[in-house]
Amino acid sequence: MSAILQPQPSIEPMTEDDIDEVMKIERRVYEFPWTSGNFIDSLRAGYSCSVYRCERRLLGYAVMMLGAGEAHLLNLSIDARVQRRGHGSRMLENLIHVAKRYGARQLFLEVRPSNEAGKLLYSKHGFRQVAVRRGYYPAQAGREDALLFALDL
Repeated sequence: MSAILQPQPSIEPMTEDDIDEVMKIERRVYEFPWTSGNFIDSLRAGYSCSVYRCERRLLGYAVMMLGAGEAHLLNLSIDARVQRRGHGSRMLENLIHVAKRYGARQLFLEVRPSNEAGKLLYSKHGFRQVAVRRGYYPAQAGREDALLFALDL
C-alpha cells in the first residue's frame, strides 16, 4: 500500500510581486474590490500582509493592522474557486496566532450583513458582533452597513 502525499498550503509574507495575482482574486471575490494601491499602501505601512499558497498557486491572502494592543483584520480573501474547503479557517487561525504573538488583546473586523459565509466563519472561531457601522460599504443601491466583530485574545 502506498500513500500519496498531497502538497500542503503555506502562509508567507506578501510582497509587491504578489499584487497582480492578489488583484485577480480580489476582482473575482468582490463586487467592490480593493485597488492595487490599497495593497501596496498596506505593505508600505508595515501591516501584516500574507499570502496563502499551495505549491505556486495563490489561494488567498490577508491584510491585518497591528497596534496599541489590538489587531484589525482589514481583508481576508480566499479565491472563489477554492472556497468552502477550510482555507479561510486556516488563514484565520494563523491571523489569530499572529495577533496574539504581537500582544494584541482583541482582534476586530468588519463583515457585510449579506456575507453569510463570512459571518459563519467568524462566529465559528469565537468572534462576536459588538457594533454596526452604518453605510460602511459601497453597494449597488448606495451603501451597506458593516457588522463589527471582535474576538478577545
